[in-house]
Amino acid sequence: MFASLSDRLQAVFASVRRETRLTPESVETALREIRLALLEADVNFKVVKAFIDRVRDRAVDREVLASLTPTQQVVAIVRDELLALLGDGQPGLSASKQRPQVVLLLGLQGAGKTTTTVKLARWLGEHGRHPLVVSTDVRRPAAIEQLGVLAADAGVRVHDPDRDTAVVARAEGAVKMAKSFGFDVVLVDTAGRLHIDDDLMGELDALKAAVQPSDLLYVADAMTGQDAIKSAGEFHRRVGISGVVLTKMDGDARGGAALSVVSVVGVPVSFIGDGERLEDLQPFRPDRLVSRMLGMGDVLSLVEKAEQVVTPEEATRLERKIRGNDFTLQDMRDQLQTVKRMGPLDRLMDMVPGMGQMAAKMPGQVDPKALSQTMAIIDSMTRRERAQYQVIDGSRRQRIARGSGTTVQDVNRLVKQFMEMRRMLRAVGGASRSRKKKGGRRRAIPNGPRFPVR
Repeated sequence: MFASLSDRLQAVFASVRRETRLTPESVETALREIRLALLEADVNFKVVKAFIDRVRDRAVDREVLASLTPTQQVVAIVRDELLALLGDGQPGLSASKQRPQVVLLLGLQGAGKTTTTVKLARWLGEHGRHPLVVSTDVRRPAAIEQLGVLAADAGVRVHDPDRDTAVVARAEGAVKMAKSFGFDVVLVDTAGRLHIDDDLMGELDALKAAVQPSDLLYVADAMTGQDAIKSAGEFHRRVGISGVVLTKMDGDARGGAALSVVSVVGVPVSFIGDGERLEDLQPFRPDRLVSRMLGMGDVLSLVEKAEQVVTPEEATRLERKIRGNDFTLQDMRDQLQTVKRMGPLDRLMDMVPGMGQMAAKMPGQVDPKALSQTMAIIDSMTRRERAQYQVIDGSRRQRIARGSGTTVQDVNRLVKQFMEMRRMLRAVGGASRSRKKKGGRRRAIPNGPRFPVR
């Protein structure tokens, strides 16, 4: 979503770095480009004006201009102000001691409240909570059934009373069930409504009074831009929301809603939905978003994604194979499958510092379909060929190419890449064994610690 804004900002910083000496005029030129980039990204114009004024006041300071690293300081100033723009609120739900903790999800029709409810329940389950979900949308056809189907896919428990049960009674019943069966979070999926509909807003007030929620999350479609922010502001004025969930952040919208919501509405962004899968919901962490936006990567998020798909047993087994120089084509396929489960390749590259810019300079070189093609080639091999790549001769390569729908050249390229990977892993494993052997020669010191012999 922020690809265009990120490219513009990085281009501005590149031009600033080319300046031999930073002057107020060059700072003003850079600020003009930053202003245009933010406005084109659909950031609220009042927010942009205040942001540029703050950056200007800090960037033209005498100490900054006279410092040895003025360009780095300007980048740091922009980063700090972007973080201030996005707010410093804690990601996720509030730290409430209420049990069960009740969360209302509200917003306009079609924003993705039902899907977000189940995504949030799944995320809570992964973090040691025991969620219960309930739908109070008795107006939209099949809304209650939709929640039930999604919850079943996610393995989440649903409170599902009779269809004729009143809206408030459905929520109260869910809270009572949670207390009886030990659920510590109740997620209430409400019906979509406009803030100008007094009857429906009154229903929301009644729900709030009945279940006393700790969090009221406004679910906003990020694709609607500033309209989503305006609606969130009206909901906040009428019922008082505690946070915003921005959905469809993986789309091609310009992203201005995320940069404007804190300043305009006055509440933080709690979660972002960045995909269609049930696992595609993340707590909103401004520092990581800004780092990716400025081309600095996001290693922490990359590590978290890896921890979600790689078990400690798998990591230990892979380490043992690398140390023993026993890495096979089957192991290569397993690792590619792991990378595929972590998400789209282009998004993963944006998390590695510098890789996003390299991919942009080599259009067409980073092909997400290449992973599937490589896995198809390995799948067309026999068990022996995966374990012993040396047996893959000319006739076998032709058979593998036919079976995978590729060419012999593609198979040759894969085998060559695998051999290069084995060579690199052998060097890594050899260095690791060497360090272990050197550290293993120890002598005993009576009544004292053990030190390696030098």
